[in-house]
Amino acid sequence: MLRRIELEPGQELTEELLDRKGGISAEIACGAADIVDDVRARGDVALGEYTSQFDGATLEDTRVSADEIANAYEQVDDSVIEALRYAAKRIEAFHSHKVPESWTVVDDDEVELGQKITPIDRVGVYVPGGTAPYPSSVLMNVMPAKVAGVDSIAMATPPTSDGTITPAILVAADIAGVDEIYKMGGAHAIGALAYGTETIAAVDKIVGPGNAYVAAAKKHVDGDVGIDMIAGPSEVLIIADESADPRLIAIDLMAQAEHDMRAATYLVTTDPTILEKVEENLKDHLKRTSRADITQASLRDNSVCVVCDSIADAIVVADRIAPEHLEVMTRDADAVAEAISNAGAIFVGAWTPESAGDYVAGPNHVLPTQGTARFSSALSTDDFLKKTSILRYTRKGLERDRDAIKNLAGTEGLWAHREAVTMRFDS
Repeated sequence: MLRRIELEPGQELTEELLDRKGGISAEIACGAADIVDDVRARGDVALGEYTSQFDGATLEDTRVSADEIANAYEQVDDSVIEALRYAAKRIEAFHSHKVPESWTVVDDDEVELGQKITPIDRVGVYVPGGTAPYPSSVLMNVMPAKVAGVDSIAMATPPTSDGTITPAILVAADIAGVDEIYKMGGAHAIGALAYGTETIAAVDKIVGPGNAYVAAAKKHVDGDVGIDMIAGPSEVLIIADESADPRLIAIDLMAQAEHDMRAATYLVTTDPTILEKVEENLKDHLKRTSRADITQASLRDNSVCVVCDSIADAIVVADRIAPEHLEVMTRDADAVAEAISNAGAIFVGAWTPESAGDYVAGPNHVLPTQGTARFSSALSTDDFLKKTSILRYTRKGLERDRDAIKNLAGTEGLWAHREAVTMRFDS
């Protein structure tokens, strides 16, 4: 079921060997751009047409009402509501540890330099629909924004064909403190959030994962508004040695594969015999899941087992793949986790399933995919803050720096830059 790659000692895992899938095709990129531009040009009319075309819903009002939110609470089990409240508190607590503050320093010549931290004014949160509802995604995207102090948060999520939203998503949005909820999905929702319509105010930044059309639309509007990242298919990589439990490896691979047929799963191991045991357990687990078709398709098309000569080689392979989620199931798991440089989130030891991170642990589950963990990080309060440099010179301070400024301005041929300093002392 998993494609097997055996690496010789020191052999590099190339992109050709890995054969990673999930990029945005030119067709999807062009299609998403056309939809976004149409919504920008025609506003609510275009938005309604696309909602009817793609979601099968004809809506009189795109915005979710207070009555609909109240009704959602009646449809969601109390245990789920309590779980959402518990998760929200955990996520809020984690992100509260990471809020940067404004700062200034003053040097000996009374030059004051610093950084002013202010929240983004208005943020749009996209919450996917598709094959499963994701109320957890609401919390993960909204709570860091609330902690950062964002004043206005608008959420978009696709409606069902009868024009409703999954009740658990509405409850999660209410618990998290979303200000406006709109029944819209896909590239047209991104266009509406980015540029506004007659009834929807434009936002300053859009966050949240979605399908390929959503990702392409976010890429298209990037620059006119901010975005968090271009999210690809979800992925997990498990580093395992002979001490790992094949039953747990199998279920954790499935926990990722069941998200989406495009989800990617990787097993990197020093035990050449473990793959057969894992596949036996996969067959057993698949008999009991309600998402067997999706899971099997994902495992068949996007799963790789890399057999390495040593744990050191396994770490090199893991860093080369730079996965969204990385689980460590080895002896001395702490040391292995410490050695990893490239991963969105690391789950250390057999008692730390990726499921905990998806829901209630606290760290964000909106993570870099497709190898982008080499240079990017999980969604956090930083994504909802602006950092503005502050400078205040005194006469003494500018006198100290005068010659250096003039010399550099002269070298660059910028006369007014030089004179802007000189004139202050002439007067």
